[in-house]
Amino acid sequence: MDSPYLQQAGELASCPHRPPCPACPRFGETGIAPAASGALAALAHAHSLPAVSVLSGPTAGFRLRARLAIRGRLDSPKLGLFELGTHRVVHVPNCSVQHPLINRVADVVRRSLVDTHVTSYSEKAHMGLARYLQVVVERSSQTAQVVMIANTATAEPLAACFELIRERLGSALHSLWFNANLERSNTILGPDFQSWCGPASVVERFGGAAVHYPPGAFGQNNLDMAQSVIEHVRRQIPQGARVAEFYAGVGAIGLSVLDRVSEIKINEVSAQSLQGLEMGLAELLPAERAKISLVRGRAGAARLAAAGAQVVIADPPRKGLDPELIEYLSEHPPEYFVYVSCGLESLLNDVARLTAHRKLRLRALNAFNLSPFTTHVETVARFERA
Repeated sequence: MDSPYLQQAGELASCPHRPPCPACPRFGETGIAPAASGALAALAHAHSLPAVSVLSGPTAGFRLRARLAIRGRLDSPKLGLFELGTHRVVHVPNCSVQHPLINRVADVVRRSLVDTHVTSYSEKAHMGLARYLQVVVERSSQTAQVVMIANTATAEPLAACFELIRERLGSALHSLWFNANLERSNTILGPDFQSWCGPASVVERFGGAAVHYPPGAFGQNNLDMAQSVIEHVRRQIPQGARVAEFYAGVGAIGLSVLDRVSEIKINEVSAQSLQGLEMGLAELLPAERAKISLVRGRAGAARLAAAGAQVVIADPPRKGLDPELIEYLSEHPPEYFVYVSCGLESLLNDVARLTAHRKLRLRALNAFNLSPFTTHVETVARFERA
């Protein structure tokens, strides 16, 4: 049998799943969505910038992180994503944009659920055990961090299933986790994670120090393109600069630019991301650790961390920057503000507010196609003090 990892290269085949999976509404189309391209072109024109360059990467096997719903009958569960506006799951056993190991893990989990008679969750009845599966592939080891999210307070009802998963994945398993979610809601993850086996975090490097991802921390699913974003941000930082970073997550940017900065204040609010960030800080050499100040809490509340910084970096969630941070930066502009955006609508709104006082100017705009075949685009905007 051929290795499943051979799928990584080559042309992208037609999607075999019907109905189509909502994760790729533009499946097979090249480049970023036309609406996104048009909006970025208009933004660039309004600020007298050149045409926006778009960097794209592979379109097969690029997705290294997936959350799949588990629904269906006892003897034939489905693992996939919900049809838009429903709780009907599109089963995606052969997803070509996912890393092949994610497909393999989903198959192993599905067979293990069947063989150990574990029920799938039902929203209507709020019954059944297995609710979701989260899989993260570690690039260096090509192994999978696997999280089973279940409608039970303890892992005991899943013990036999977990042992089958561990046995069947063998050396391809990085770690196995249990997450309890007993709430009647659309929230995927519960607050606590129990380790069944394996290391505490997936470890990645983006040209610098080790970056740790415990199972509850946010991470990009397209790490090759995320690395391109980080390298681009890195080039915006003058050697020896004083830097403040907001919405830092586990530190993918901050820990990767340490050799360029004289000091950096790193802000984050999520407990799970802070856990990963602290793992990364613990591994630094004393001279590197001495450069870093950790500022916990909401970015808006922590806005004074930007005081005295030559360069401010922000990588907020899709809703955009906290209003208090926008107000502070527009009134007290740093020499450079580098804004990494995953939400085009919020970027457009935030640019208007950041430049309203005419103390910050938008000077560069670059796009990165992190999520091929979707409407989303990652954008890096560089502002300079007027």
